[in-house]
Amino acid sequence: MTVVRFAPSPTGLLHIGNARTALLNWLFAKGRGGRFVLRLDDTDQARSREEYAEQIIEDLAWLGIEPDLVVRQSERLDRYDEAARRLRGDGRLYGCYETPDELERRRKLRLAQGLPPVYDRSGLSLGPEERERLAEEGRRPHWRFLLRERRVEWDDLCRGPQHVETTALSDPVLVREDGTYLYTLPSVVDDIDLGITHVIRGEDHVTNTGVQIELFEALGSVPPGFAHHNLLIAGSGEALSKRTGALSLKSLREAGYEPAAVASLAVLLGSAEAVEARPDLASLARELDLMRLSRAPARFDEAELEGLNRSLIREMDYKTAKARLASVGADLGERFWLAVRGNLDRVRDAIIWRDVIEGPVEPPPPDREFLDVAARELPPEPWDDGTWSSWTGALKAQTGRKGKDLFMPLRLALTGREHGPELRAFLPLLGRERVEARLRKR
Repeated sequence: MTVVRFAPSPTGLLHIGNARTALLNWLFAKGRGGRFVLRLDDTDQARSREEYAEQIIEDLAWLGIEPDLVVRQSERLDRYDEAARRLRGDGRLYGCYETPDELERRRKLRLAQGLPPVYDRSGLSLGPEERERLAEEGRRPHWRFLLRERRVEWDDLCRGPQHVETTALSDPVLVREDGTYLYTLPSVVDDIDLGITHVIRGEDHVTNTGVQIELFEALGSVPPGFAHHNLLIAGSGEALSKRTGALSLKSLREAGYEPAAVASLAVLLGSAEAVEARPDLASLARELDLMRLSRAPARFDEAELEGLNRSLIREMDYKTAKARLASVGADLGERFWLAVRGNLDRVRDAIIWRDVIEGPVEPPPPDREFLDVAARELPPEPWDDGTWSSWTGALKAQTGRKGKDLFMPLRLALTGREHGPELRAFLPLLGRERVEARLRKR
């Protein structure tokens, strides 16, 4: 079975770029009858917050993503300890005592010598007496993973054949001086324990993959498949970040965007597919092809999101809109929704047209003689979508007016606005009594 994971750190709000990764994983798994695991990478106790963890779950649910399993790394520390002991026992995890300043000086020296700025593995040559002396000085070791210095290859589901020369990399630190874990070891241990079959993530992790494949193998496991998708960037060209809160899913939701519009843009932007609104995740899943994603970063344009949002609202049925209309006090029934949806940027903008119906509206401009005639010619109720045509036809015949000269004074008198829903559908919502009062208003 296909099993994927989305692994955010609860240190800030998810943004549209995070949504891209989550959705690609979800669509890939569900399109294959698989499982989606939400893994909260919360081992950074200084920055992780429970409110962010709860917000992540809420944001995913808003997009339509319900995890099959939620895992917290903070509850799995014993498993990471066990893996670290195994690696130490196998000689693949070794202690190092250099301070950050010492490491920086060595890095600059190697650069000056024309050598790659990688760690020189001094920690490997330390004998027991030296380690004891360093410990007496109050130094505590950080622990590095001994790379095999080889060409690591994999067939990337987004990028095709890939490789990383681990010879050109420093042995990565897996455990800090205080005994806490960096990202790499917990991530690999979790992927093994959870049976993750595919790791789908941003292209900024490509180099990490060479290290992680070696770590999978060192722990006696077959690595999963990997896919590294292109990243979304802000319209300004800047990288997106949870820390800044820019383009967060929470802010997009509060701004009134449809989750399907956000999902459509997050998935289709920077792909070979047309960026058009898809009504649900099932529609996106049928079109997902990781190999059709571009290799270049994709620039997020909020104007494009606006267009997708309007497109979805124009096709939205009343059943879908009803609860949200009710939440803002604008549920005036299906006829109202069908009349106004073509003029909305957000569902909540229906309030504008509720207020137009319930009034009051601004007095119409001076055109009293014509409006008086219009009031006298009002047909009796009941009214339907044909009433507007028959009424204006009679006015045209009686006054000789046509086009804008006929319709604009009526629109201004009835709605107080130059633009809006088609009056053939809007007129019955106003009703004869209200229409007559507005036409005769001085």
